[in-house]
Amino acid sequence: MSTQLDQLKQFTVVVADTGDFASLKQFAPRDATTNPSLILKAAQMPEYQFLVAKAIADNQAQASGKELLAHVLDDLTILFGLEILKIVPGRVSTEVDANLSFDAAALVAKGRHFISIYEKNGIARERILIKIASTWEGIRAAEVLQRDGINCNLTLLFSLAQAVACAEAKAKLISPFVGRIMDWYKAKEKKDFAPAEDPGVLSVKEIYSYYKKFGHATEVMGASFRNVGEIQELAGCDLLTISPNLLAELQKSEAPLARKLSPELARESKIEKLPLDEKKFRWLFNENAMATEKTAEGIRQFNADAVKLEQFIAAKL
Repeated sequence: MSTQLDQLKQFTVVVADTGDFASLKQFAPRDATTNPSLILKAAQMPEYQFLVAKAIADNQAQASGKELLAHVLDDLTILFGLEILKIVPGRVSTEVDANLSFDAAALVAKGRHFISIYEKNGIARERILIKIASTWEGIRAAEVLQRDGINCNLTLLFSLAQAVACAEAKAKLISPFVGRIMDWYKAKEKKDFAPAEDPGVLSVKEIYSYYKKFGHATEVMGASFRNVGEIQELAGCDLLTISPNLLAELQKSEAPLARKLSPELARESKIEKLPLDEKKFRWLFNENAMATEKTAEGIRQFNADAVKLEQFIAAKL
């Protein structure tokens, strides 16, 4: 009998939610994703100090002060991406600065900048996903980047309104955050949820059904899992990005894994089309307390870790 991880890979693309190269080699995902929190953690590990040193050495002669720090941080982000691409056969998601989440023009500029550095290093843009928070401005930036042939991963996504806006902007991929949705409901309702009733799982199923029923090409990648049960309930989703500890659990089990999501089932769903413009998006988002709170909280957390990474690098300059 094959492991649950091997079974899952038969109908879902498995993505590793880590910046740790050893984990990537162990679990052989097709793609990988990083964020400021993962890069901060990895940059402090002794085995990755060579990347920190390279980012500093490559820029010290060309800039100083805040400009030097900004160049080093950008290069370090890309260097982690380049190392990951030596291991995974597919794509890496590279996250833009969280403090740009409400500035569409700045997000476009940073996305283009990241792609230019990757291309100078011989990496085709098809192997990169520029990762942007699912704010209205982030979605508009993705729309521009997609027209440039730069693929985007819209992250910190907690609602159908965000998902529909991303699909209509022709984003390549979205990352709805299963575990963080469940966290919010668990805290509010003071109870645990079985995987099949998990609000985060139900949210991804709704988004997946909407995309398949109405013919949207945007890929759905469930993210931020708290337990293996959530992953099992979303088997069949386009992609799932999974942390190393949960990948290890899936690798240890040989229990049968049933496919729960498929385009055929989704097309039979009763979900109705959601007409959306900016006013409707902002209203629906505002009415969804969970989505509003978790998106804002996620942006703050990623920015806080980006600031910690900045301080960590600044101490070395």
